[in-house]
Amino acid sequence: DITSSGPRVRTGVRERAAVEAHEFDELYAASFRRITSQVYAMIGDLDEAAECVQEAFARAWANRTKLAKAEYPEAWVRTTAYRLAVSRWRRTKLARRPTDRAVGASTHVPAVDESHVALITALGKLPEAQRQALVLHHIADLPIHQIAAEIGVPEGTIKARLSRGRTALAELLTDETNGGLAGGMSHV
Repeated sequence: DITSSGPRVRTGVRERAAVEAHEFDELYAASFRRITSQVYAMIGDLDEAAECVQEAFARAWANRTKLAKAEYPEAWVRTTAYRLAVSRWRRTKLARRPTDRAVGASTHVPAVDESHVALITALGKLPEAQRQALVLHHIADLPIHQIAAEIGVPEGTIKARLSRGRTALAELLTDETNGGLAGGMSHV
């Protein structure tokens, strides 16, 4: 009977939509803070990181079919957020406009933990490619092959970036004149 199948089809669509929404909510709840921390470590601005991750989740919701097909949905959101941050930075850099007085002072609030602040500061001094590899490997805890796939470079390139980045980061964090993370540990 045609008339009796109509409501069942609509109910099935509603049920699928409810399941999709629930799965998306779970992804958001489980990964928003983690992705925000990772993007913050890559770009050095917590407010910007949070905004970019929020926008990435909005785009993920709008592209649910793509997200559902993604092998690593969290990586899709993280990559989108990072690309948004880079795009924003480029637009700001190109515009070279002074800050609008109506916007007011920056709302950036540094973390209380001095070692965290030192780490973010040191990461900010590294080249972008090294910083991204370090954050994805050591903070996001991704394996090298997954980082290579996410960024789109060979695994050997990721290994080289990690090696160079760790060396540079160690130097930055043990620099006693800058009050580095290791402080006087280099004398041990």
